[in-house]
This record gives sequence, C-alpha cells and structure tokens, in this order.
Amino acid sequence: MNAENVVLTAWSYGLAGLVYLVFALSLLQRGYLRAPREAGRVTLVAAVLCGALWGWLLLAFLLSGQAVLMSAWYAADVLRYGAWYAFLLVLLQVRSRENVSPSMAWIIPCSAAVLIAALTSQVLAWSGIGAVAEVRKLVLFSSMALPVMAMILLEQLFRNVSDDARWNIKPLCLGLAAIFLFDLYLYSQAVLFSRVDADTFSIRGAIHALVVPFLLLSTSRHKDWIAKIQISKKAAFHSATLMIAGLYLLFISGVGYYVRYFGGEWGRALQLALIFLGLVVLVILALSGAMRARLKVFLGKHFFRYRYDYREEWLRFTQTLSAKNSPQEMGGQVVRGLADMLESPGGGLWMKNRGEAGYSQTARWNIGPCQVVEDQNSGLSSFLAGSGWVVNLEEYRSFPRRYGQLVLPGWLQDIPQAWLIVPLTVADEMIGFVVLARARARMDVNWEVNDLLKTAGRQAASFLAQMQATEALLEVRKFDAFNRMSAFVVHDLKNVVTQLSLMMKNAKRLHNNPEFQQDMLITVENSLDRMRQLMLQLREGATPPGTVVGVNLEAIIHRIESVARDRGRRLDVVVAEPVVTRGHEERLERIIGHMVQNAFDATDSKDRVWLKLDRMSGQALIEVGDTGRGMTPEFVRDRLFKPFQTTKKAGMGIGAYESFQYVQELGGKISVDSHVNQGTIVTMLLPLFEIQRQSDLQPLGAA
Repeated sequence: MNAENVVLTAWSYGLAGLVYLVFALSLLQRGYLRAPREAGRVTLVAAVLCGALWGWLLLAFLLSGQAVLMSAWYAADVLRYGAWYAFLLVLLQVRSRENVSPSMAWIIPCSAAVLIAALTSQVLAWSGIGAVAEVRKLVLFSSMALPVMAMILLEQLFRNVSDDARWNIKPLCLGLAAIFLFDLYLYSQAVLFSRVDADTFSIRGAIHALVVPFLLLSTSRHKDWIAKIQISKKAAFHSATLMIAGLYLLFISGVGYYVRYFGGEWGRALQLALIFLGLVVLVILALSGAMRARLKVFLGKHFFRYRYDYREEWLRFTQTLSAKNSPQEMGGQVVRGLADMLESPGGGLWMKNRGEAGYSQTARWNIGPCQVVEDQNSGLSSFLAGSGWVVNLEEYRSFPRRYGQLVLPGWLQDIPQAWLIVPLTVADEMIGFVVLARARARMDVNWEVNDLLKTAGRQAASFLAQMQATEALLEVRKFDAFNRMSAFVVHDLKNVVTQLSLMMKNAKRLHNNPEFQQDMLITVENSLDRMRQLMLQLREGATPPGTVVGVNLEAIIHRIESVARDRGRRLDVVVAEPVVTRGHEERLERIIGHMVQNAFDATDSKDRVWLKLDRMSGQALIEVGDTGRGMTPEFVRDRLFKPFQTTKKAGMGIGAYESFQYVQELGGKISVDSHVNQGTIVTMLLPLFEIQRQSDLQPLGAA
C-alpha cells in the first residue's frame, strides 16, 4: 500500500468511525438503552458501536503501526457482523425454537458457524499456526462468508416482512445491502487473486459511512419502528439469495480476472464501471416486480412439472380472503388474491347487489373506475354464467371463434390493461366477475392457470356470498328487533286507546259533572304523555325514559285498584307488608295492570280476582289470582310467554311476553299455576330495594 492509499485509508476509516459514533450517540440520546430494554434496540446500538470501534481501530493502526491493533481490527470486523446478525435475527423473531419454522431452523446455527469460522481463522493468523498461505486463504474465505450470510438474513427479513412494515424497513435494507454487497465484492475479488485490492480496501470505510443516512432514515421514520416490524406467520426460506450471491461471485470473479489481465491502462476504470453496473442490476432484480415475475415464470416453466405450489397458493389466498370482514373490503382482497396468483398488477370486481339487475364495479385495485352496469342478461354475463370459463382477452382478440358467439361489451374493450375475466359462481348462480390486468411478465394461460383461477373464483364467490348473507341476516335481525319493539308499542297504544274509549263512553253520561271533567283532563294529559314516550321509544329504539329507581309497589297496587273500580270491576287487594322494588315505575305498573286485566278478561263478573303484595325469602311477592276459565298445562308450558301467542280473540300475545322479559331483566321470576275452569294464579318475585333508616354507628359510651 503506497503513501497515497495510506492517507486515503486513514481518512476513509476515520470518517466511518466518526459517523458511526455520532449515529450511536443519537440512538443513545433517543433512549435506545433505557429500561425496559428491547432486544432489537440493544442489538442495533451494539452493531453501530462495533462499527465505530472498527473504524477507529484501523485508523489507530495506520497512525501507530502496531500489529496488535490490526488483529483487534479484524476481531472488531467479525464482532460487527455478529451484532448485525443478532439484530436481523431479532427482527426475524427467531429467538426461540418455538417460533422458528422448520425451513429456517438452521439459520441460527449457520450464522454462529460463520462467525466462529471467521474468529478461528483470525486466531490462527495471529498465532502463526499452520502454513501462511493456507491460513491466509482461510481468512479470505471466512471473510467472504460473513457478507454472504448477512445477505441471506437480510433477504429473509425483506421477503417475510408485512406490507405495512416494509415502508419502515426499506431504507435499512437498502443501506445494509450496500454494505454487505461492497464487502462481498471486496472479499470475492481477494479470494480470486489471493490478495485484497488496496484501492477497494481504502474506500471501504467511506462506503460504509455513506450508507449510514439510510440507517438513520429508518430509525427516524417512526419512534417505535422496530416494534412496527411484523414478520409473516410462516417465514419460508428461499434459495434465491444463495443463487444470486453465487452468480454474483462468479460474475465479479470473471470481470476482475478479465480486467486485471487484459484491461491495460483502462483496467481500473473499466472494472469500477462494470461493478457499478452489476450493483444497479442487483438493485433492479431486488426491487422490480416485473423482473421477479419474469424470474418466477421462467423457473415455473422450465424447472417444475407444475407451475404452482397449490398448498402454498391456497393458504395464501385463504388468508387474504379472511383478512377482511365486510363485502366492500373483501372485494378488494378478492381482486388482490387472484392478481397475486398471476403476478397481475391490478384488477376490478363487478358484483350484482341486491335489487339490481346487473353487475357494477364494487372494488378495484390499480385500475380505473367504471360506472357502466353490465346487464345480467347480456352476452358476456350469459357466457360467463353458462360456461364458467375464464376469458382470455388476448386469446379472444386472436382467435374469437374459440369463444363461440361471445361479443365483448365496449366498456371492457376500453380498458387497455384488461387481460383475464374470472367468473365468480356459487352453485349455479354467478354473483360477479373479476377483470385482471395484464401480468408483469409474459405468461402462457394454460389449463393449469384456468383450473386454478376457476377454483379460486368459486372459493372467493363463496366467501362473498357468505358475507352478503351475514349482512342480510344482521339486517333482518335489526328489522325483527324493530318489529318486536313496535309490537310492544302497539300493545301499549291499545291500552291507551282502551282507556280513552272508556272515558268517551262515560262522557256522554257525565259530561256535565265537574269532577268527571277534571278527571277527564288528567286522563287525556297522561295519555298524551304516554304516547309521546312511546313515539320516542319507537324512534330511538330505547327503553322508556327514566332510570332504575326504588318503586313503591303498594302505591301502584292502589292505583290499579282505583282503575278497576272505575271500570266497574272489583279487585280484592291484600297488602300483607309494604315493599319497595327497583325498576321503572311506569313499566312495572303496566305489567301488573296487564296481569290484572288478563284476570278480568278470563273471568265473569261473579268470579273473584285478587291482588296480593307480600315479602317472601328476601324478595317482593306479587300474586294475581282469579277463579276464571284457566289455561291448559300445554299452553302455559309452550305458548304463554312466547310472542304473538294468546287465548283472546282480539289479543296480540305481547303483554305476557313483555312482562316475562322485563321481570327477568330486573333479576326476578314469574311462575304460573293454572287449571282449566278453576282459575289461574300468577306469582311474580322481584328483588327488594332496601332503604336503611338507622345508622350503624353507636355512641362511644354504648356497651
């Protein structure tokens, strides 16, 4: 290494040490080591600090010339890679055997083996054991293995990270990829020529320093960016990185060999230009969806008997469909799931909604909106529903006779990227179809692709139909709840109308009576207030206004007795003990009044009807009995407390059901003892509302 290279190397590695040190201080200042410590943050700080130590140690060696500093620098280089390995493994979430998939179970031992081999070779070189040439070759090979293993880990992280987290991690992956690829080039060339290139080695520190902004960008995008990184549940290993790394090594070796021996004066410039071109190609291969699609099609066409791994495709497609829980969101997932099978960049979903006579666009992905509604009896709809075929528009344009008398609508021909039409059928009914955009790579749509799309289309259709049926069921349940509430309201309105009718009947006879006029005004006012409450309940779907409070049952019973007396009926009231329960006073009065009215309806004027209030077993007891017609045991067991079941000719069968439901809401219980032509006893138990009138505190001098 000449004097100019020494100065450049010193500046280069000194810059790397300074930049990494500033980066480490920035991480520490942001609390990366504060409790509670996270493994991802700790390993990141360790990797950055090792990078700073790595740069400063080589600078110190160049300034002092002490060999021990050079050995320490080699060790720091291995430790730096070890810290990056640990950081990537933490992000991959392979910290325990329980969450490691079988295809990645070897990744931790391999990482450890590479590090141990690198450290062992350094120890052998430092101790002087073995032949110098062999040890030197071992050092170079182990040094080359470090970036290869790092690229494998980095590729696994980028491949298996979720789409939402990829935005956070992309700068980190680009920065680390630049570091590892540069080191891979340096040591692959050294392995080929048995020596490290001085020019490349001199700028290594500067290259590492220049990519630090990428790492800084990832750490500054989100405060908890490491926690936001989520790995897919099944992180499968692929050999793409090993293939690319091997091909890259051969490419660099061949280029280096040719340029070194045949390049002459232009050798160095040509070498750097080709290396830059190789890096650009690698970045394109890594980031280009079209290149990945072409590679996948090429491999599936020439190296495998079947193009698809059906188990993998089915699991991925099912997971895609299960990720959303509404027809609107699921529609987009159906399009993406079908498109991903064929490397298609976009598509749209046309579905027939309830009450419509055609198919309209309900979801789209990377495709323009379309307002046209395709009639369900059109040529395209009839062909898709009748044949179940996947229509290949490229094949249709070249060989239209293969599709019989099919004529494509104009709106479909106006979509320039339209490629395939996949029908979505459930049983014998087509609920929609998907139009996929042209794939990124040229693909032969053969029988395998057609069968896969037709089967996937049926599965997607069943998911969409089930989701629509679920929404329809929820809507029916809402209407059912509204109808049930309406029945309650109508039942209460019937009672109000009955009360007003009785008042109008008596008004013809007592219209000149001042007391009756006053009672009539009070009754009309109460009826209006009750109807307002019922309208509010019907409009808002709420329970009657008011909170659950203590209700004096004795007062309610006396009011019911007064109403019965006004109607000309006798009600025997027995209040053994005044009790208070909790609930809505108006609802309780309506329920007890309903039971009394049922007793009156089931009896003649000569029969007895009674209402008893008592306390039993820590509960309020309300008993309504009569000596009337009674009910059969089968009716009491199977129909009494069911809605719309009644023995009355003009009844609705709502009052008993409402009473039973509300008493249960309060924590009470209703029981019925009835015998035909003997009478009925209805017993209602309600929780007591105890009011403590005395204090538990006693005077200090009390014994």
